[in-house]
This record gives sequence, C-alpha cells and structure tokens, in this order.
Amino acid sequence: MDHSYRAALDGQNGGKNSGRNSRPRPGFAAPYRPADPEPLPANQPDAASRIFAFVDDLFFMAKIQETARKLNVKVEFMKTDKDLAERMKQNREGTPSLLIFDLNNAGAKPLTTIPKLKAKLKKSVSIIGFLSHLQGDLKMKAVEAGCDTVMPRSAFSQSLPNLLRRYGMEEEEEYIPQPV
Repeated sequence: MDHSYRAALDGQNGGKNSGRNSRPRPGFAAPYRPADPEPLPANQPDAASRIFAFVDDLFFMAKIQETARKLNVKVEFMKTDKDLAERMKQNREGTPSLLIFDLNNAGAKPLTTIPKLKAKLKKSVSIIGFLSHLQGDLKMKAVEAGCDTVMPRSAFSQSLPNLLRRYGMEEEEEYIPQPV
C-alpha cells in the first residue's frame, strides 16, 4: 500500500510529523484547566485560624495544607472535639467559620462529635463532611447528625479552593476579586 499521502500532508492536520501538541484537531477542544483562585491577602503570623479539619488521611491532609498555603488561609487539623475546644479557648477571638470532617475518620467519631459541636456553636459555623461516593447510608446519617453539606471526596477536592477562600477570609473585610 502506498503511504505517500502522509508525506504530502506533513505539517498539516493528519500528517505523520504534524506536531501533536501544536493545535487541537478539528472537532476536539483544547484541554480545559481551571485557573487557580487568587490568594487572599496575607494574614499576620499570629492570626487565629478560622478553619479546622478533622482529617487523618495523609493524602487529604497534604491536599488541604497545600491549597491553604497557596491561598494564604490558615487551617488547623484536630484529632478530637476536646482539641477543638481547647484551641477555641486559646483563640478567644471568635468561633471557627468552617469545620471539615472526613466522615471515615474513626478517631474523630464524626457522627457523635458533629451534634455536640452543632449544639455548642449554633449556626455560626458551617460543617462540611466528605466520604466515598458509595456511602449513601453514611451520608444520610451525617446530614441527620448536623452536617450542613456532605459531598463525595472528588467533589470536595474540586471545591476545596473555593471553600477555603470563602471561609478563610476575615468577617470584617469583604473580598472583591480584581479583574484579570
């Protein structure tokens, strides 16, 4: 079979050496990568944390820490509700704005801890839990326990920058993003 047509198409779409990354083929869009959110203004080093996470999964701890670092948001990791109560006494500046629970974290006992924290902190704090998308029963129990939002791990990972940005800013200041 004669393949000389490939030599004639060289440099055009479909040619052997047309450079696969030079431009998208007709009918195929270029890959979409969402822009990283703009970081918040830098906090003082001694600023109180407003976001606390009950996460023991090292992968998610690293993901949360790295995202928080990029956004200039302070996140503290807690093991139990007693740790949180002690930390809040030290803060004295106010209650947290967000509590993040890995609903599979047996050490934090989320289904017993969440109702206690919800009763203590009232509506001043949002509680977000994440779990495997296959755990429908656990999701319902977490909502009944007082979680404001329960989402699969993948959705949590995707929305993490926006969550940290939203709950990480100081209450007094209103953040207005700058046009690009």
